[in-house]
Amino acid sequence: MIVGTRGSKLALVQTDYIRQCLYNITGEEVEKNIIKTKGDKITNSQLYNMDSKGLFTRELDNALLDEEVDFAVHSLKDVPTELNEDLEIVAVPIRESPNEVLISNYSWSELEEGSTLGTSSLRREAFCKHHNKDFELKPIRGNVETRIEKVMDGQVDATIMAEAGLNRLGLQKYIKAKFPTDYIMPAAGQGALAVMTRKDSEHKETIRKLNHYFSHQEVLAEKTILEEIGVGCQWPIGAISGIKNNQLELKSILLDKNGEILYQKTLSGSIREAKEMGVQIGKEMIEFI
Repeated sequence: MIVGTRGSKLALVQTDYIRQCLYNITGEEVEKNIIKTKGDKITNSQLYNMDSKGLFTRELDNALLDEEVDFAVHSLKDVPTELNEDLEIVAVPIRESPNEVLISNYSWSELEEGSTLGTSSLRREAFCKHHNKDFELKPIRGNVETRIEKVMDGQVDATIMAEAGLNRLGLQKYIKAKFPTDYIMPAAGQGALAVMTRKDSEHKETIRKLNHYFSHQEVLAEKTILEEIGVGCQWPIGAISGIKNNQLELKSILLDKNGEILYQKTLSGSIREAKEMGVQIGKEMIEFI
């Protein structure tokens, strides 16, 4: 088998994890094909100021469709809600932390009015405003290590990142604070990986063994909200779900660009009803957009 992956250190770590899992199942090595995406080439623009659909996945999708690779590994939050009709997310392995974290030499309370926050996320900007953090916002792009370096050398006072990436890279020492998901709600699917194949792939059943049912249902509920709305990075939307006592709890929030809450909802139901719960919230939320 051949796997397609982006070339960032995080993407390679994530892909190597999947390769090792498959080796444990099959006893066979998986080759790597590193593919550069449009999102890797654009380093000087806010994501929401461009057509971000498939920004980090389209070239990998094309390699799959052209049968240059047998499967691809993505950060699930980067995967568009509308997939090519010939492609399928076959497995969602056990999810890493979905939480957001602060990277800074200062504590959250020490970051006062006028402090510079590096971010290219409309959602993170909106949550900062929601919590009355009047930061000077600066675009910050690049891989995890590059963004950390820009904070550590003083180009910006702080940035907010996904904890999962730092955990996977062993960079936890740079985490100044971990935000509860109710304080800064993450992007739908944050912390999860998506293993994608062609629908007619002969390897589907082998790859499907990597699927973690609970993680899959959690992110299905979250991503279905975005699918129902039909928007990507153009609105500050947070979504998080978790499983407790054999029940799925799904929370979502819609902010405006100034941090005001336009809509929020919590639903609980059967784990099997994950998609239906996402549809319900999405249908309600779209009335406020």
